[in-house]
This record gives sequence, structure tokens and C-alpha cells, in this order.
Amino acid sequence: MNVTRDVILDLLPVYLAGEASPASRALVEEYLKQDPELAQRIRLRWAESLAQAAPSGLPPDLELRSLKRTRRILFWQRWTFAMAIAFTAVALSVGISFEHGRVTEVHFMLRDYPLGVGACLIVALFCWAIYYILRRRLRATPG
Repeated sequence: MNVTRDVILDLLPVYLAGEASPASRALVEEYLKQDPELAQRIRLRWAESLAQAAPSGLPPDLELRSLKRTRRILFWQRWTFAMAIAFTAVALSVGISFEHGRVTEVHFMLRDYPLGVGACLIVALFCWAIYYILRRRLRATPG
């Protein structure tokens, strides 16, 4: 198989990052053995890049902690959304009266049970507020 220099140059970023498959690594290494000029240029640039790269001040487990935090926030967001819908439905429930197969009256249950329905409405508003706070926290982009 005849591999061109362009193909090797395309594979170099993956090779240098250590993410190339074993077959691709072997192909690049074999080509570099045949082309010492390219191998020397790559070694020089790679050494310069490593010298200029500043060590990351981030902890190594940052991604895992971020994932766990995001999952925890999503968990609570789902629960507050469910509770907000449930308490809103209870607060907006209606009573329907029938006589002789006809509807005679439709009214909100707030009229009959003001304290219970009012408490459900307050809890619903609290859940909606928490839901939107969590939603905003997940949408925040680092500045």
C-alpha cells in the first residue's frame, strides 16, 4: 500500500494525542522511519509545544465532579417539576355537581377548602420557583 505524506500529516494530530488505533500508530511510525526529515521536524515541534504548554491548574477529577453535580441538579429539577405540577393540579381542581344527569354547578375547590387548597398553591409556587432556579443554574455558561 502506498501511503502519501499528506495522509501521514492528517494522522499526526491523532497519533501525537495518543488516540490513534494500533494500526494507525504502526503506519505513522513506519512512515517516519522512512522519512527522517519529517520525523525530525515533528520531534522539534512536539518539544516546542510541550515546553510552551503550561500545566493545567485544574484538579484531575474535575470532570467527574462536574458530571455528578449536574446529575444531582437534574435529579432535583425533575422532582421539583413533578411536585410543582402535582400541587398546581390539586390547587386548580374543580368540583362538579350533577342532578338528573345534568351539570348543575362547576366551581374551584378553593371555595370549599380555602386553607388546604391555599397551602397546595403556596407549595406549588415554591416548587416552581425552585425548578426555575435549578433550570437557570444548568443553563449558566462560564464567562
